[in-house]
Amino acid sequence: MLLRIDPASDEPIFAQIAASVRMDAAAGRLVPGDRLPSARDVAEALGVNLHTVLRAYQDLRDEGLIDMRRGRGAVVTDAAGPLADLHHDIRALAAKARALGLSSDTLASLVKENLS
Repeated sequence: MLLRIDPASDEPIFAQIAASVRMDAAAGRLVPGDRLPSARDVAEALGVNLHTVLRAYQDLRDEGLIDMRRGRGAVVTDAAGPLADLHHDIRALAAKARALGLSSDTLASLVKENLS
């Protein structure tokens, strides 16, 4: 697993870390039962504060995407399966929108409208 962050981004680093884990789960690169690297290892690798990584992991835990247990670390839950299925559906929707000539802004607006 490769966590990606952009220090120049306006998005907080903890949110970028969480988003990177979500994307890996959605793309099928993380499956239920996979262990995430320890927060300490991630913090050292990215050159960020340990508490920044812990905040990202806590957000993912609150969403139900990971389970955190003492001694076991952070483990991907069964919630990753449906997320990967949704990613497949989104790719199909994007392909259909491209075929219809819709702009990404129009598609995003349609999706946002249907989520409300």
